Amino acid sequence: MFSSIDDVIERFKQNNYIASRRIATVVYLASELKKPILVEGPAGVGKTDLAKVAALALGWSLVRLQCYEGLDEGKALYEWEYAKQLLYTQILKDKIGEVLAGARGLNEAVDRIAREDEVFFSERFVLPRPLLKAISSGDPTVLLIDEIDKADAEFEAFLLELLSDFQVTIPEIGTIKAKQMPLVILTSNNAREMSDALKRRCLHLYIDFPPREQELAIIQLKVPEASKKLADEVVTVVQSLRKLDLKKTPGISETLDWIKALTLLNVQSLDQELVNETLDTIVKYEGDVRKAQEELKDYVRRVRARRGGEAGSDKDLLN
Repeated sequence: MFSSIDDVIERFKQNNYIASRRIATVVYLASELKKPILVEGPAGVGKTDLAKVAALALGWSLVRLQCYEGLDEGKALYEWEYAKQLLYTQILKDKIGEVLAGARGLNEAVDRIAREDEVFFSERFVLPRPLLKAISSGDPTVLLIDEIDKADAEFEAFLLELLSDFQVTIPEIGTIKAKQMPLVILTSNNAREMSDALKRRCLHLYIDFPPREQELAIIQLKVPEASKKLADEVVTVVQSLRKLDLKKTPGISETLDWIKALTLLNVQSLDQELVNETLDTIVKYEGDVRKAQEELKDYVRRVRARRGGEAGSDKDLLN
């Protein structure tokens, strides 16, 4: 486990994740208090990566449950391997014949078969899904329940037993308690409000878009081949775009995609033409592209005005 908040920060950095002290504090407390973390915030700010890096930092395996509308416990917890049960039935049909030998009537035959239920409804025929896999693992795991806000409220209610007692109940088998307490991280993009019952069981963490200096540090860590000047210009543009009313605000993941693309093109500095050509890397909707283009035109004018109207074309965006 983690020995301190500073230990979290250092081990995350070793795995290319810059954790603020607030993030590191929540992760440390969750690991010590054995409580889940509900991580909320806009898309693309590193919520899922938080779980992945926590697993790497701890040396634990990552078990991921991707949530979606209509997800039920059968997909999240376990399923019965009916084909395997049928195969065993065929193999053991002679034994079944011995069990039924001498049965007087259908009722007695059914009663005899019922007494053998535990043979076919046992853990050997259970196909574990992510939740059961994390609970039953002999080794410690990080359980990522990703985008919980996309799942139905009924599924959220189903999770409460797991998050409270770290156990799940299979009617045919009984209650299975965690062999090793997992570190549970739930993420939400705020598509809907989480229930008070869920929030009460979790430590809460909100991750917002990073401030300028932190975003620059993230770029330098993850894309060290990018020039400092290019990184500074990209962050300036992205942070300007985040102030617009866009359908999909560019997150840190889009910033990284953009600067990786620019570096691949051997770009050292931005210009208006180049920004327009690569704008689809950071904005994902046509309406957003048009808004971004207008913002960048205004940005060019502001830069040139601050420089006292120095000579230069609109291609000199940040140069």
